[in-house]
Amino acid sequence: MSLKIGIVGLPNVGKSTLFNAMVKGSKAEAANYPFCTIEPNVGIVEVPDERLAPLAEVSKSKKIVPAVIEFVDIAGLVRGASKGEGLGNKFLSHIRECDAIAMVVRFFEDKNVTHVTGTINPKDDIATIETELELADIETVEKRLFTLEKVPMLRSGSRPEGVGKMNRIEKEALQKIKILLYDGKPARNADLNEEEQLVVKNLQLLTFKPVLYIANVSEDKLVDFDDTSYNFIPISAKIESELNDLDDKERVEYLETLGVKDSGLNRLITESYKTLGLITYFTSGEMETRAWTIHKGWKAPAAAGVIHTDFEHGFIAADVVPWQDLFAQGGWTGARTKGLVRMEGKEYVVKDGDVCLFKFNVKK
Repeated sequence: MSLKIGIVGLPNVGKSTLFNAMVKGSKAEAANYPFCTIEPNVGIVEVPDERLAPLAEVSKSKKIVPAVIEFVDIAGLVRGASKGEGLGNKFLSHIRECDAIAMVVRFFEDKNVTHVTGTINPKDDIATIETELELADIETVEKRLFTLEKVPMLRSGSRPEGVGKMNRIEKEALQKIKILLYDGKPARNADLNEEEQLVVKNLQLLTFKPVLYIANVSEDKLVDFDDTSYNFIPISAKIESELNDLDDKERVEYLETLGVKDSGLNRLITESYKTLGLITYFTSGEMETRAWTIHKGWKAPAAAGVIHTDFEHGFIAADVVPWQDLFAQGGWTGARTKGLVRMEGKEYVVKDGDVCLFKFNVKK
């Protein structure tokens, strides 16, 4: 499955600088004026996973294929965007295409980089962005409710069975969301059942998407950053840029001198997986060792489907072994000899770190 995260924030908060630092070789423009990013910059980032190399070693794999995340650097948002100010609807449409929002909030002081409001106030900046997203969602919800109200009463046999029921479910869900939005709260806070979540998802409401709050801090504030109001992920875009010029060993040494265990990118990826409820399973053999991203709780057929739809439709069973056991026993043969490889069926819930070998029939 693909994962796309939109990097958003007010103009001049360091979005493009951070994007360039995370996506090596990207050429997103970072300048001291609003809307220097017009069309979104897109970059693919490999997900660091220390389990891949050991697995590839015991499987004698010819190549390693990590999971990836797509980051989208979206133009700066300003007050009134929901009504077309700044880049308005263009900005909002780019967010709709993302699975999650990474909101960059400026904490750093720099007299050479102007703030769009003239004052650095993180809470006000967040309130501005969230208000604009909520206003845009109110418009979407109102339009959809108006459309549903105009749907004529169903007559027997006049429309496909179940359409009326789904319309009622959608109206009830949207009414719950409408109340929240008018109260200044995001759609994701709505108490929706599984059916309601399914119908609402198609509207791609902006405040229904999960949000990661990134505090763009100065170098000297990175270690002792203590603002917990929004569960911020503290990142210094400046430091991330400097890390790009170092090799792996130098990068580790530099982070140690700063008193930081991991790069901001790695922390962001870790939090992204946690927030979105994602896990990683592996396939490993002579051709390749590959990481696959799935939602936590997915059963074996659905997990197999991210490789190819034929794997899901024709699923028979899966040989499964925890990655530590496969590595400790020197590969599949050793793990089978020790009885560590299990055969699992359609009801098996795949776990993070499982190594899977799927068996399936191609249905014609």
